[in-house]
Amino acid sequence: MTSRIFKLIVLALLMVPNTLRAQKSQMTSLIKQSLDKLQAPSRQNILNCVAELKRIDAMFPDSVPPKYNIALQSLSYAIQYPADKQTEDMMKEAEESINKMEKMKGADLSDIYTFRGFYYMVRIVQNPAMNGARYYRDVIEFYQKALSINPNNTLAKQLRQQFQEGMKQAMKR
Repeated sequence: MTSRIFKLIVLALLMVPNTLRAQKSQMTSLIKQSLDKLQAPSRQNILNCVAELKRIDAMFPDSVPPKYNIALQSLSYAIQYPADKQTEDMMKEAEESINKMEKMKGADLSDIYTFRGFYYMVRIVQNPAMNGARYYRDVIEFYQKALSINPNNTLAKQLRQQFQEGMKQAMKR
């Protein structure tokens, strides 16, 4: 009897990595399907994508990728449509996802700093006169922190470059 229980336990332990691998594969597939819908980017497609990503996150609450993509798509929406009625909801979604990632062991601190910088960059775009002076340093510092942790963080590089170009153009005006 004990031998049988031991065999069942060993069998169950051997199946755990396969189950976890299958779940990760399923999660990756679901995220890809959701992001593929953004091939034709529109307000509604981005909103639908974020809603799908939230459902995926609920299915895989201990995984970073859904939260990463929620933050990225929410902030992308907000920067493209800064005055839209849905933008504040997207900002809240992004902030919640960033906060959740920050508490997770598997999260990349470079990505978290990148999203923090992106968040404040959106705030500046929403109201440059009021928020420019308030958040300018935060944006620069978060991108610097992200790149000091991971100099190859492509998103941080691109966003920093866009921010610097936007600030140059704003200064010329």
